[in-house]
Order: sequence, then C-alpha cells, then structure tokens
Amino acid sequence: MLRDAVRSLAEAKIEPFAAEVDEEARFPQEALDALVTNDLHAVHVPEAYGGAGADALATVIVIEEIARVCASSSLIPAVNKLGSLPLMLSASEELKAKYLTPLARGEAMFSYCLSEPEAGSDAAGMKTRAVRDGDSYVLNGVKRWITNAGISEYYTVMAVTDPEKRSKGISAFVVEKSDEGVSFGAPEKKLGIKGSPTREVYLDNVRIPADRMIGAEGTGFATAMKTLDHTRITIAAQALGIAQGALDYAKGYVRERKQFGKPVADFQGVQFMLADMAMKIEAARQLTYAAAAKSERGDADLTFQGAAAKCFASDTAMEATTDAVQLLGGYGYTRDYPVERMMRDAKITQIYEGTNQVQRIVMARNLP
Repeated sequence: MLRDAVRSLAEAKIEPFAAEVDEEARFPQEALDALVTNDLHAVHVPEAYGGAGADALATVIVIEEIARVCASSSLIPAVNKLGSLPLMLSASEELKAKYLTPLARGEAMFSYCLSEPEAGSDAAGMKTRAVRDGDSYVLNGVKRWITNAGISEYYTVMAVTDPEKRSKGISAFVVEKSDEGVSFGAPEKKLGIKGSPTREVYLDNVRIPADRMIGAEGTGFATAMKTLDHTRITIAAQALGIAQGALDYAKGYVRERKQFGKPVADFQGVQFMLADMAMKIEAARQLTYAAAAKSERGDADLTFQGAAAKCFASDTAMEATTDAVQLLGGYGYTRDYPVERMMRDAKITQIYEGTNQVQRIVMARNLP
C-alpha cells in the first residue's frame, strides 16, 4: 500500500517536473510541496515528535519510489534523514524536541555537514573548529558538498573541539541557517542531481549556545560514522529507484520500437540485456531491504550490510542506466528521453556518503 501510494503521488506530482528541474538546475519545489502535504518529506521522524514514525524499510521504499521518477526529489526525504539522524542517535531530549518537531511538520529541512575541501574520504582530517566560550561555542570553517545547503533551515555540523585527539576530538552541533556568520557558496554545477542544490557552507565566527551540541564533547565523529551506517541504505534505495526507472522506461520503449519488421524486444540480444538489468536490480533490492531491516534492528553486522547495499545498488544503477541509454540507441543520448538524465543522476550514488572504493574498505574491515 505504501509503495502504491508513493508511486501514484510521484508519477502525478513529481515526474511531470523532473526534466524541467534538471534542465533549469532548480530546486524541485513542487516535489517538496507534494511530499510535505502527504507527510512523506521526513517519514523517519518518530511519532513522539509529530512524525510518521516510519521504520527504515518504509523509508527506503519512499525514497526508492521517488527516485524512480526524479533522483533530485528523492534527496528531500533522504537528506532530511541524514541531517537529523545524529540527533535521533545522540542528542538530548530537549534538542530532539526542538528540531525534530518542525522537521516533522515540514517547516524546515535538515542538512549534514561533514565533508570539507581537504577532508573528503578522510573525514577525520577536518579543520572546522568549535571553541568553547562561556555558555557558547564559536564555529569557524568551511564545509563542502553540502546537499540542500541554502534551502535547509538546520545543519548538523561536525567540528574539531580538541585538535590533539583527531577523531575523538570532533563534536557535533546544530547550526541554524539564520545564525549570524552562516553563509553559502554558489551552487555547484553538477553532472546530475541538478535539482538538489550542492553548496559550500561558510561558518564565520558563528556563536551558538553550548546546549546545541549533539551528545557529549568528542563523540561527534562516532555519531557521524554511526549515522552513515544507517543512511548509506537510503543511497542504496535512491540508486535502486533510478535503476528501476531506467529499466521500466527501456522496457516500454523496446516493446514499441520496431526494426527489421518486428519489435526490438523480440531480439535475443536485447532480451538478454533486459534480463541482466532486471536480475541485478532485484539482487540490489533484496540486499537493500535486508540492510534496512538490519538498520531497524541495530544488528551487529549493519556496517558491512549497509556498505554492501550502497556499493552494489549504486554500481547496478550505473550499469542499468548506461544499458538503458544503449537500448534507446540515438534517442537514449538525447534529452528528449529521461534515460540520459537517469544515467547522469546514477553516477553520484557511487560517490557520495562514501565512494564505492571506501565502501569496499568498510566491508573488508567488517567482514561477517
């Protein structure tokens, strides 16, 4: 029922704007409005804070179905979870109530600020500083590749509170867009997910109350890594949706398109391509859903399973979308058809929330 409801909404209210959102590289406001109206913008927020209280599997299905028609729009529920999960994992009850409640109501979005110009895969090498000053912390630094920056009201920011301790000297904070000293860079000009703004976040002597720290001092990096164990599965879901959208479109096209007097779908070479796409997408789906179940239970092997799901699903999405372009031939290479957009959108799923090379390191370190 959930899948059917989200698919109907996505096809009616999000898909009609997907090409335009990509072409104009603009935020998909229509998608946000539709998702908020239907309480699908941040389904993971617990009922205690006015949220839908969706479990990890339901959240995955929501993201998958939105990504099937528009990858940029699927980053609304995905990044709302990424930005707010550190609070759900580690914050005080007061902080949770203060920030999760407006998120649940659709009054604000949440972004996640971990990466920096010199700290990508090596996130522990960050330079952003947070210095205690009485009842406040003063933050200075630059965060890069921040999804939905400038649109989101709230930002979970990782900053160094004790430079001597490397990863154990990093703490997490909630920064508000309206805090004095917060500003944003120009939107990055990207290959795909053009409807989801990616900007730098500048923190220039940003003074925030000390009670906006998420968890205890020095626990920020551990919270950040724990968060990614859960949210990598949402990227797997996004990749899965993109792949399914490409397969669905290519399947319909080859049944209609005729060459040599018969539908292209009747040729065995084409059938083999479709079969391989469908097989790998289904394998990615099973891996992703199993990882979501482990996320919900907090299983000991979640780190391995989350990395495996993200890595496999994103590699599958890249392969499936490339094959979809091939199946449409010359038409697949034009913007008149959605598969070239899907191919461009798929690429980022192999990169963000940890490159697939990093996922393989994570898996190797956490072999079951």
